Amino acid sequence: MTAKDSKTPSTAQNQRKARLAEELRANLLKRKAQARSRRTGDADDRPEGISAAGKDERK
Repeated sequence: MTAKDSKTPSTAQNQRKARLAEELRANLLKRKAQARSRRTGDADDRPEGISAAGKDERK
C-alpha cells in the first residue's frame, strides 16, 4: 500500500459519506418545516415563568 492509497477514501466510504450527508439534509429540511408549522399557530397564552417559583418580587 502506498501513501496515496491510505489517503484516498474507498468507494464504500464515499458512498457512506454521501448517504449520511443526504440524510442530514433531509432531517434538516424536516426540522425546519416542523418549526415553521409551529410558528403559524396562535401565540401562547401560557403565563411566563414557572408557577411553582411564586411571584416575582422585583418592582
